[in-house]
Amino acid sequence: MAQFFTPKKVAKQSQHIECTIDNLDHHCVGVGRFDGKAIFVEGAQPGERVKVRLTEQKKQYAHGQLLKVVQASPERIEPFCPHYRECGGCSTQHMTLAHQHEAKQQGLRTLMVRLGGVEAPPLEPVLTGAERGYRRVCRLALRFDKGERRARLGFRRRQSSELVEIAACPVLEASLSALITPLRALFARLKNQRELGHVELLQADEGMLMLLRHTGRPNEHDRALLTEFAQSHELDLYLQDGSDRFEPLHQTMTPSYRLGELSLTFAPGDFIQVNRSVNDAMVTRALAWLDVQPGDKVLDLFCGVGNFTLPLAAMAREVVGVEGELAMVRRGQQNAERNGLNNVRFYKADLAADITDLPWAREGFDRVLLDPARPGALEVMPHIAKLAPRRVVYVSCNPVSLARDSKVLTQAGYRLARLGMLDMFPHTGHLESIALFERE
Repeated sequence: MAQFFTPKKVAKQSQHIECTIDNLDHHCVGVGRFDGKAIFVEGAQPGERVKVRLTEQKKQYAHGQLLKVVQASPERIEPFCPHYRECGGCSTQHMTLAHQHEAKQQGLRTLMVRLGGVEAPPLEPVLTGAERGYRRVCRLALRFDKGERRARLGFRRRQSSELVEIAACPVLEASLSALITPLRALFARLKNQRELGHVELLQADEGMLMLLRHTGRPNEHDRALLTEFAQSHELDLYLQDGSDRFEPLHQTMTPSYRLGELSLTFAPGDFIQVNRSVNDAMVTRALAWLDVQPGDKVLDLFCGVGNFTLPLAAMAREVVGVEGELAMVRRGQQNAERNGLNNVRFYKADLAADITDLPWAREGFDRVLLDPARPGALEVMPHIAKLAPRRVVYVSCNPVSLARDSKVLTQAGYRLARLGMLDMFPHTGHLESIALFERE
């Protein structure tokens, strides 16, 4: 009888290299070169000699995990969080805030030239706020540890799906950070710990909210413990099942946040900006750049609960807000009524589809503001150009999509008049920005 021999596959060993970091990309990731390839190394700074484990190799570039700083930059500082080297939440605490701003601004300018084909004007002063305690929203990961037979609570490890347990988080608002340790003790007492998904914490003006993802149905024992926790910590608690439905387990308030003289309500699952002070400054800058006049009609795309729409309505003759989710559209209209604004209309529309036949899209507008998600607004940009508003303000959470979408406007006869960075997420690689386009 013939026997077939199949050799065992030899695991490919990770390659360790040393390289010198030349510069930073727009995410504040160090960029060096090795064997003719660009090597991207998170946690490294220009001028540093680093030892790296290559984690991904492509034809022209590679990604590496920082193992050791062989020769440190004089710009390097000690991170203020004890979990920094493991936790994937912050990636730039080894840099001063000024250095972070410099790297991100340079990255923004480079992307506008390379992808947008437009020479950026001198950048406006960075809109920034507190370095720590700035986040009013966070999502914590939950994972059941079979070995320890308990749910672990924390953030994902850097460049990994593993979880790093934390006792506190210095970039969260103090009320949210103080809740982490009590939450861990609560989850340890639940019987259905395997069915826990993640937990989202949010600080509203009226108090705290907690959204708990639960893939099963909590039994009466767990429901009683969760309700008792919510009552004792004076927070509203919602359970989220496998869909987008939220069940209020303990509810005492209608959450809201203030924006100048306005008060905007929201519901569990709604998007709101995580940094309240930078959000206030961002809205103020957007309105100033649009230069809204009392007789203007303004279009606000991707409007959410009305973060820009309602301040615009306080200045313009009429405002139209458009959003993809019907629940957010209804919330926006409720917020307009709540604040006594009767010159604003909200519509639901898929802004990644052809909108030209929709009634609101055939109206004329003097100003347009858009604040899309990370994929950007490429599909709607030709329509904005066709509307030919005098000014367009684009608020972006992704400089790559901003640069790409800008090309549509500049090719239609607009010029990039002003550009600035928003430091919505200090100590992370996130780069948010705002751009003003004027019709030539």
